[in-house]
Amino acid sequence: MSGANPGEFGPPQPAKPPQQPPAQPPVQPAQPPPVTYGQPPQSAPGYGYPSPAYPSPAYPPAQPVGYPMTPGYVMPMQPSNGMGTTGLVLGIIGVVCSVTFFLWFLGVILGVLAIIFGAIGRGKANRGEATNKGAATAGLVCGIVATVILPLLGFLVFASFMSVI
Repeated sequence: MSGANPGEFGPPQPAKPPQQPPAQPPVQPAQPPPVTYGQPPQSAPGYGYPSPAYPSPAYPPAQPVGYPMTPGYVMPMQPSNGMGTTGLVLGIIGVVCSVTFFLWFLGVILGVLAIIFGAIGRGKANRGEATNKGAATAGLVCGIVATVILPLLGFLVFASFMSVI
């Protein structure tokens, strides 16, 4: 009874044959387009099918790092702090040399240089080219002290000793 459907209400029904899909014509491979010189071939070699187009990755565009730059933007130069710092260093060394008895002449020379570099450094700071106006002013003051005040005090002390003798 494998082909019949036993039913309670009537005679057995014959089994239905399985349905087959409609017949399709055989697939013919696509012919590659003719190759023209000067252009890359449009098909994969040996297969007759066009090469698949590889999609670009689906990544979002890169975000710029930092602040966005406008066209024509030029980064400003960093302020130079060399003149004021040099004036301060020379002024401090000049004061120390002027205090000593044997190096007072070197102290005067370094004091003059400290005045020059301190004045140039203050000028740059006033124009906005440097950021160390305080160091340049301190170098200028130390240069004046090393050049004028300490040698003048030394001369007065020497003169008072000579008047006692």
